[in-house]
Amino acid sequence: MRTPPFILHLPESLAEALDLSSQFVSANTEFDWIAGGTDLLPNYKWHLNSKGHVISLAKVEELTKHTATHIGAMVRLHDLAESPLTHPLISKASESIASVLIRQSATVGGNLCLDTRCFWFNQTEDWRRSIEWCHKCDYDTGADCRVIPNQNTLCVATYQADLAPVLMCLGAVIHLASVDDMRSMPLEDFFQLDGISRNILQPGEMITHVTLDERAISLEGDYQKLRLRESWDFPEAGVAAAWRLDEQGIPLELRIATTGCESIPKLHAEEVASFLSSWDSSSSIDSLAEAVKKSIKPVNNTAFPPRYRRKMLRVLTKRALSALRGL
Repeated sequence: MRTPPFILHLPESLAEALDLSSQFVSANTEFDWIAGGTDLLPNYKWHLNSKGHVISLAKVEELTKHTATHIGAMVRLHDLAESPLTHPLISKASESIASVLIRQSATVGGNLCLDTRCFWFNQTEDWRRSIEWCHKCDYDTGADCRVIPNQNTLCVATYQADLAPVLMCLGAVIHLASVDDMRSMPLEDFFQLDGISRNILQPGEMITHVTLDERAISLEGDYQKLRLRESWDFPEAGVAAAWRLDEQGIPLELRIATTGCESIPKLHAEEVASFLSSWDSSSSIDSLAEAVKKSIKPVNNTAFPPRYRRKMLRVLTKRALSALRGL
C-alpha cells in the first residue's frame, strides 16, 4: 500500500503553524495536522481521508512543555510515561499504549484526537470499494452505515484512545488555538458524539496543551483496559478511576470514565453521584460497576462482540476500584 502524495509543511513556531492553517482554510484547501503520525500515516496508506497538504508540528517547541500541571500536545507518550513529573495514573495509561517504539513517536495531542475506528472503515481502499463504501467514507455516494443498516446520519465508529478517560478523571482542561482565537474547556466537553467529527475542533484549530489543577496531583487512581494483544491493539474497553479519601478512608471525590465502547469517551458523573453520598465499600463498588455497564451501549464494529465488551466494563470497573474495597 502506497501513501498518497502530499505536500509536507514544517513550521518552526506555533504562530507560523496557525498562520499556515489559516491560509489553507481561507483558500478552502484541505489539510491535516501531523504530530507523531502513528495513526495518520497508516490511515493515509489505506487511503483513508488523505489530504493534499500536511502541517507537521515536529519543530514547534512551544508544544513540548511538560510540568506536573501542564502537558504539551507534542509531548511523546514514552516521555510522558517515564517522567517523574507525570501523575501515576497518566503514567500507567501511557505505558499501556501500543509498544515502546510507537510511544516514542506518538504524542499526547495525537492520542486525544485519535480517529475513531470500525472494521468496516479501517480496511484497504479496494476492500471498502467492494462493499460500496460506508457512511464515514462514502465519497459522496450517500452510503449507509454498515454497522446499523438503513441510516446515514450518524457514524458509530468507536473511539479507542487511552489518555482521555484518565485525564477526564483528573479534571483536565484542554486548550485550543487558531489564528484568531484561543479557548479552553473541561476535556469531557471537547468530544462530540459522532464517529466522523469526533470533537469540536474547528477548521484551522489545534490542541496546544492540557492542564491539571494543583488538586489533581493528590488524587489516586487506576486504569484498566481490555485488548486483544498486549503490545499493539487499541482498547476494546477501558475504565479509569480517580479518587480522594477522607481521614476514615471514605471517598470524598470519585470520578470514573470509560473508553473503547462508544464514539467518544464518557465521564460517568451521574452514576458515581448516586453512590458516593452513601458509600458502602464493596457493595457500592459492585453496584457502581453494574451501573457503568448499563450506561454504555457498544456496537458490533471492533474485535470483541458488544455483549462481551459490556460485561468486561463491569469487571474492569471493579478492578479499577479494587483499592477502595474494605474502606
